[in-house]
Amino acid sequence: MNLNILIVGVGGQGTLLASRILGDFAQINNFDCKLSEVHGMAQRGGSVVTYVKMGDKINSPIIYPETCDVVLSFEKLEALRYSHFIKNGGTIIYNDYKIMPLPVVTGAMEYPNDIELRLTKITKNVVRLNADELSKKVGSNKVLNVIMLGKLCKTLNLDKLSFENAIKNTVPKQHLDVNLKAFETGYNA
Repeated sequence: MNLNILIVGVGGQGTLLASRILGDFAQINNFDCKLSEVHGMAQRGGSVVTYVKMGDKINSPIIYPETCDVVLSFEKLEALRYSHFIKNGGTIIYNDYKIMPLPVVTGAMEYPNDIELRLTKITKNVVRLNADELSKKVGSNKVLNVIMLGKLCKTLNLDKLSFENAIKNTVPKQHLDVNLKAFETGYNA
């Protein structure tokens, strides 16, 4: 198995923790794995991108446009912004939630209203999830990243037990129970 996953979101959404969980998942399954974090404006609200490549032999962590198996997006507009990375037949899984970028806040630009339509023109494999709403049901607004990983696991039919073990290995003990609940919520959503 070779798998290229681009995790995108904005600062503060947990993209980096999600990539570390995926890295641990790869190790548990004896895959070679390379991660690369591209912070951009990594302050809260700025775009954050993480490349995760896993498989038999990975030489570079970089994912090039039109070579990505999955774009896992924690924010709606970020899914569109990075959709050119998806390969033919690839999958876009996105959180149906808006975080207004600065040009929208200042009135210089408008937030697009047709994001899902535009995504479905790029690939027929588009999965929408309202992870923010689900995180409220879980009881923490800081677990949407793990909810999204649950949905990724289910969508790609990856080994669930390996994911749960990767969460146990990566998440601090005091936050483990809520993160395992979040993963299960995303998996079953």
